[in-house]
Amino acid sequence: MATFFLVIIYLAFISLGLPDSLLGVSWSLMQSEFGARLETAGLLFMTIAGGTIISSFASGAVLKRFGTGIVTFVSVLMTAGALLGFHFAPSIFWLFICAIPLGLGAGAVDAGLNNYVASHYKAHHMSWLHCFWGVGATMGPVIMAQYISGQNSWRSGYLAIAGFQFVLVVILFLTLPLWNKVAGNNNEIAAAEHEKTNSGLNEANSKNQKPLQIRGVKLALLAFLFYCGAEATMGLWGSSFLVNVKELSVDVTAKWVSLYYAGITVGRFITGFITFKVSNRNLIRMGQIIALTGAALLFLPLPSAFSLVGFILVGLGLAPIFPCMLQETPIRFGQEHSQTIMGYQMAVAYTGSTFLPPLLGFIAANSTIGIFPFFIAGSIAIMLLGSEKLNGLLIRNDLLCRKGRNLI
Repeated sequence: MATFFLVIIYLAFISLGLPDSLLGVSWSLMQSEFGARLETAGLLFMTIAGGTIISSFASGAVLKRFGTGIVTFVSVLMTAGALLGFHFAPSIFWLFICAIPLGLGAGAVDAGLNNYVASHYKAHHMSWLHCFWGVGATMGPVIMAQYISGQNSWRSGYLAIAGFQFVLVVILFLTLPLWNKVAGNNNEIAAAEHEKTNSGLNEANSKNQKPLQIRGVKLALLAFLFYCGAEATMGLWGSSFLVNVKELSVDVTAKWVSLYYAGITVGRFITGFITFKVSNRNLIRMGQIIALTGAALLFLPLPSAFSLVGFILVGLGLAPIFPCMLQETPIRFGQEHSQTIMGYQMAVAYTGSTFLPPLLGFIAANSTIGIFPFFIAGSIAIMLLGSEKLNGLLIRNDLLCRKGRNLI
């Protein structure tokens, strides 16, 4: 039953990735049909991201009140309805209306499923879960491209993906009773793993604290902010850097950027197997060092071929960081506050991916896109420093807890 249920969770994460890149692929046709300005796509993106950030912050209280199963069901229903609304939208105004539930639904289901898997399944499932998000994010543009090339209709693409979401809504509704049952069966396994690796940083001492007052939480949020900022900035501005600084053609740079995303997706699949032998903390550290090495290859005066290696290394390095940091949440801060902190982490992650790429764009517009690799390297370095400082807190607290137990 647990395996069958895990397949449903994987399907939910594919559905979470499906809409993420649709707007960029279909915007040229949408802009022409509605007579909109080019920058309107950015405003729509910001509206979706704003809803995601808000629902992520509120997810802790909502999930405690209604449970992960019901929240996931309602959230996917909201995203399915929003995508259907995009299909029928008669004007730009209605696209903005539909963007709100699309963002709200994505944030709630993302935070809820991440905490559910972190609390009830072992670490390799978290990496594979986010690999399946990559599958969805890759499938979305492919499906849309088929309808655009075949029917010259972006609306049919949104309708097809909305149909997939509604099928998942039916599956989630029929399996609602399984959420608590599977969680109960898996609690003993997950608890044993958490007990084995838990440093006890806040499990015993944080029950009466507010989540943001717990030691180390702000450092974790800092790491999430700069991780997602670096990941999104690579995807948004990597091609511009390669065209303007490395003087490569647009078609070549598109392939290189796609290899960056392939590095993340494949890297997460491989990471799932590595977690059997290597701890989350070591995987996070190794990933950050590999990504930093890749970023260094971009700003060193080397032949253009090294830039391709740099893009792939950054993708492979980033691959284990996000799922492993999520998996560490209940281990670092205890089960009592993990759901609320998970929501905060997702909200800060979306904040990083929403605002740091435009920040680089603003700086580059007033200087040069040549600062791109330094921005990426700086973001990864800040993430690495924050993570290592948090690890120091975990190690010191673990020693104190062991000393206290010996005295007893």
